[in-house]
Amino acid sequence: MTKRIATIVALLGIGVTVAPPIAAHHSFGAEYDVQQPITLTGVLTKIEWTNPHTHIYLDVADERGGVVNWQLEGYPPVALHRMGWKQNVTMKVGDKITVSGWRARDGGAWGHSREITLPNGEKMMFGPPAGTGDGGGNPAVDVR
Repeated sequence: MTKRIATIVALLGIGVTVAPPIAAHHSFGAEYDVQQPITLTGVLTKIEWTNPHTHIYLDVADERGGVVNWQLEGYPPVALHRMGWKQNVTMKVGDKITVSGWRARDGGAWGHSREITLPNGEKMMFGPPAGTGDGGGNPAVDVR
């Protein structure tokens, strides 16, 4: 019996050390700034339908006439599907879209998306509303 238990413990130990690491989830307030809303219009260059969040990449003209490629985070694919999004149909690489959301705290060319205006003018949610950024100490809405 002791040899059997030792074998099970050894296999469990190997499984834990070989298993892929689990990515930690982050809060909205840790990465994005609710005080820095953004609205970007540009050409969609890439879509990543991955968990735990989708990401879109958008070429946006800057004030100097150059182009900046923005990365914007959204809901996971399953949530988008439930809201009516169809992968490679609702929007495609090359489409000109407008995205509203919030900029990253570090001021880089990335952010958290909320709403996307598609080429046909339809507006669809692509990400959740902003959190309060206080770590959950206060409700996001007035609950009186």
